[in-house]
Amino acid sequence: MSTELELPFRPDNELTEMMRLRVQSLQQRGQKRQDGERLLRPNEAVYRLDFSKQSLRFSRWVVRLAQVGRLTITATSQLWTPDLTNLMTRQLLEPAGTFWRAQGDANDAPVQCYEADAHEFGERIAELAKVRKVMYFLFAFAEGCSPETVDSSISFIVES
Repeated sequence: MSTELELPFRPDNELTEMMRLRVQSLQQRGQKRQDGERLLRPNEAVYRLDFSKQSLRFSRWVVRLAQVGRLTITATSQLWTPDLTNLMTRQLLEPAGTFWRAQGDANDAPVQCYEADAHEFGERIAELAKVRKVMYFLFAFAEGCSPETVDSSISFIVES
């Protein structure tokens, strides 16, 4: 018997703030980012996914956008440490999940996404869950989307 497990993406405000301070510090000192370093953009925030189980099979995305907007979720291969090793571009995983609600979409219409990418992305997360207890993601909010208007989680089938 398989059971479904829905895991919510949770904002990691502390890590987001540390990454914002890195950008601010570079700007104040007039320094450039390290070669290959990926700085946090103003419309981005760090979210985390905590895996309570390791043996998972991707089932579906559960993304709700309260209004018109676009959300892009990019996974990182990095296990962050408190000293905040800088995020490098090569640590961003492909594909990203892109979800949107367009002008004129009915309120009860499902959020749109690039199906193939979203499915592959979900499977990739399930693979990484086998060896991880936590994963970090960059959420990019665009076109009217914001952390307050997004509710997102991912569902897996727990394999026994």
